Amino acid sequence: MSDPFAPDAATLAGQNADIYFTRSRQILEAEGLDPAVVMEFFARQRAKLCGMREAHALLRQVLPRAAQVWSLEEGDWIAPKEVALRVRAPYKSFGLYETALLGMLSSGTGWATAAAACAEAAGGIPVISFGARHVHPLVSSRMEYAAMVGGCRGCATPAGAELGGTEASGTLPHALILIFGDTVEAVRAFDRHMDPAVRRIALVDTFRDEAEESLRVAAALGERLWGVRLDTPSERGRVTPELVKEVRARLDQAGYSQVRIAVSGGLDPERIRCFCQEGAPVDVFGVGSAISGAPPIDFTADIKEVDGKPLAKRGRIPGIQENPSLQRIEL
Repeated sequence: MSDPFAPDAATLAGQNADIYFTRSRQILEAEGLDPAVVMEFFARQRAKLCGMREAHALLRQVLPRAAQVWSLEEGDWIAPKEVALRVRAPYKSFGLYETALLGMLSSGTGWATAAAACAEAAGGIPVISFGARHVHPLVSSRMEYAAMVGGCRGCATPAGAELGGTEASGTLPHALILIFGDTVEAVRAFDRHMDPAVRRIALVDTFRDEAEESLRVAAALGERLWGVRLDTPSERGRVTPELVKEVRARLDQAGYSQVRIAVSGGLDPERIRCFCQEGAPVDVFGVGSAISGAPPIDFTADIKEVDGKPLAKRGRIPGIQENPSLQRIEL
């Protein structure tokens, strides 16, 4: 079975490597040099580590069997300047891939750390990643996976869900409701044609008041309705704790206490915390750009030994930096 985290052909060919690594390899080949080096990777801030499965998959393809790799585990919290990955191998076998390894760790860790902040703010209420639409499709699955490493309970895309070992989550889009011209009609069509195993979650902010629309879809689907999603746009004041409380009260009064409430639209840790502090009865948060738009956590890679001799650039301490949490990785 192929590894879903395996690097693509462009990465293996060095097409997305900084050109000076390509030129360095050419020079070393011409000079007949290929020293054994130790390279260590670290970040400068506390963060939720992600991207390590991709890094392992790349290293397994390019390193010789005698090489040695140690790393922290996917999802570990890392301290500032803590060594997260150490590679001991001939430089030419992996030097070309420094750009890719740093990019995997930086992007994945940035997304995972942002997701962890959202999950912490939610205090146990599930958070679903809805941010695939805010990143390039070639990296959206990696972002969704990183969000789940960070603490999201699910994501919106099948590709991301596959990496995370789960099923994609979602309701139905405004587009479908607009095409049908009525929320209830769109939800009924969804109910007719989707597998019963798919949760029936109705988006209720397209045409009418959210509370009114929630009652209409609850009456239409009855026990089959898993929940409603509030996604009120900023032009209408966004979703507020007061709105969630009203929708909950009206559903309960009408006998639909089993219907859950999902909230989305411009959520970030601060807004999530506000909902929780004000006691809004939210069952699920859907978070988009607060995770997908998170900046990468910068990683640095340093050579610390060359042919067994401790060596480092100015400002760094020569020799390996001990970290008892590192685990040896099988290649």
